Amino acid sequence: MKSIYKGLVLLISLNIFSQQENEIIDSLNVFELEEVRVSTIRAKTTDPVTQTNITKDYISSRNLGQDIPILLNYLPGVITTSDAGTGIGYTGIRIRGSDASRVNVTLNGIPFNDSESQATYWVNLPDFASSIENIQIQRGVGTSTNGPGAFGASLNILTDVMQEETSASLSSSIGSFNTFKNTLKFSTGLLNDHIEISGRLSKITSDGYIDRAASNLKSYFLQGAFKDKNTLIKAIAFGGHEITYQSWYGTEDLSQRTYNPAGAIYDQNGLITGFYDSQEDNYRQDHYQFHWNEKINNLWTLSFGINYTHGRGYYEEYNDSFIGNTDFTYLQLSPFEIGQETVSETENITRKWLDNDYYVFTVSSNFVKNKTRLDLGLLLSRYLGDHFGTLIWAQTPGDILPRKRFYDNQGDKKEINFYAKLEQPFNDRINGFIDLQYRYVDYFIDGIAAGPQIFEVDSNFKFFNPKTGLTYQANDISQFYFSFSKAQREPSRVDYENGNPKPEVLNNFELGWRVNRNSFQVYSNLYLMLYKDQLALTGSLDEVGTPIRENIGESSRLGIEIEIKASISDNWFLQPNLSISKNTNKNFYFKRDGVLTYLGNTKLSYSPELVVGNILFYKPSNNFGASLLTKFVGEQYMSNIESKKSKLESYFVNDINISYQLKPKKFFNKVNLTLLINNIFNQKYVSNGYFYTYDDDWSSPSQIKTIEGVGYYPQAGTNLIVGLDLKF
Repeated sequence: MKSIYKGLVLLISLNIFSQQENEIIDSLNVFELEEVRVSTIRAKTTDPVTQTNITKDYISSRNLGQDIPILLNYLPGVITTSDAGTGIGYTGIRIRGSDASRVNVTLNGIPFNDSESQATYWVNLPDFASSIENIQIQRGVGTSTNGPGAFGASLNILTDVMQEETSASLSSSIGSFNTFKNTLKFSTGLLNDHIEISGRLSKITSDGYIDRAASNLKSYFLQGAFKDKNTLIKAIAFGGHEITYQSWYGTEDLSQRTYNPAGAIYDQNGLITGFYDSQEDNYRQDHYQFHWNEKINNLWTLSFGINYTHGRGYYEEYNDSFIGNTDFTYLQLSPFEIGQETVSETENITRKWLDNDYYVFTVSSNFVKNKTRLDLGLLLSRYLGDHFGTLIWAQTPGDILPRKRFYDNQGDKKEINFYAKLEQPFNDRINGFIDLQYRYVDYFIDGIAAGPQIFEVDSNFKFFNPKTGLTYQANDISQFYFSFSKAQREPSRVDYENGNPKPEVLNNFELGWRVNRNSFQVYSNLYLMLYKDQLALTGSLDEVGTPIRENIGESSRLGIEIEIKASISDNWFLQPNLSISKNTNKNFYFKRDGVLTYLGNTKLSYSPELVVGNILFYKPSNNFGASLLTKFVGEQYMSNIESKKSKLESYFVNDINISYQLKPKKFFNKVNLTLLINNIFNQKYVSNGYFYTYDDDWSSPSQIKTIEGVGYYPQAGTNLIVGLDLKF
């Protein structure tokens, strides 16, 4: 009876928590082939690269529905943001002050950053953390990778490895703001010692902390794998569908922390009478990957991958005469006469669409002989993006066809990326590393952008990015490293929409010291990042909430990072980290009140000088654990001009995570209970916002006055999520 029950559960359930590392694969060769998929773009422990490696256990302990950036919040130099205030929906991550568009992300070696915007939209892959095996974070430029260059960090993600044992589980969590998550996951285990099929289905809903910042998220992950002694083949399909009510407007008044102006409907006197129900972002994204990993002989391994990603969706907006675009010129409508009155504007509802396709081919080869290691990699990719807007309703439209397009343009981006990495020991203590990368990018846009305005881009870039360094093994527990890395990046679509941007250049120097003992590890490093023409955040947003950047000439980041992992006793563990930095715009100018003013050296936007994190973990037994998670982020400016109005105050937040595991004798192999209490001291803090300026030249004809404005994204006070995981 038990075996029948288990089989039925296998058909309808999927497992949330992956097997422990020593339960996953007994064959070392197969696990090594799993790593081949990402090995050429990952740093080794002997490489002169500042890195942090994250296991699935670190991720799963708090995986109750929040996005991947939130799960990485307590790592060195990391700052996370959430539009809805809860970590569900639109979230972002900054590392070393660099925003998400400058953090390179790969999934099994395939670029995840959107080719045009260069941003990472984790909302498109809800609950992806439930299908992750491990993550490597390289801070700074790091080693050569696929996709746009890393200007703050790179995240290399490996999805679930093969499991030998049959498994299935159902996971549910429920929490504040009507948060509800269900995840089903399964694995057939190895069939005939060679084949495994596994998968996951997830659904997450939440009302959000901010008014109407609701999320309705669905996702899936399906994997078929074949392995033998020297071969590993995987076909993977994953994706998600997100519907989120727009909450990127923020609030200008922190006394109304949850206020959301999105979708406001006004009467003739300018008073709000209600909100539009479908002021939402509706987007679906599907990824299809095929990976073949082959061990040629004892010296060579070969891997190639094919990826196709299809995304499609829209922003739907109600545009009122008091806010939004109602002008006929913007909507490309013809004015018409009603009696003696000319109608040239109308309240309306629009959808701004993106329909895109992304094709990627990668091939990599790895050679290891004694301690000499050679990695070779090639990426070919093409991105096709169709951007258009449709008018789906208007109050007084005149004579128009249904679903009229009021703008339409297409983006076409091609990339060739080749890299070669050599790791060569000079003697028993000194190890040399050299990494050479060539990237060719061709970017073409043609059509009409919203406005309307002609939008044309025809640019190509040739980047040569060398990296080199040394590692010195002082003794069995102590290691030093030094490296120099160069990175160059092309502008994004939004950069082109807002001017004539230049590519940016970064020279990155890293000096590190690693101490590794059984119960005590220290990873410390100094870094210097010198930018030319950095595309830095201005603080402003465009009309769909995308951050606006501009070239700022010369700038720099100088900092120190310390990460410690220590066993205080048999039951107590401590993981503190510290990031101190100085982030500078050099010789900065700003046009205020119509006059170009020299400001000298100013602080870079969104770059706090102090970021501290800590995890205090208590584990008195194998089935119980409790953690206190602490984060301090120093004050920061949302502008590059050090405007007092643009300052975000520092904040200090603490969470508690408790887990308990049962092993029943019937029905279930394991039952995991989890409690996550966020912001236990109910701090009223803001982790993100926006800042803008404009020149008022109409109030006083003889004087131009620069006006400043701000918006904030308040985060939720004390809130909790409770999780139950049933493993069969």
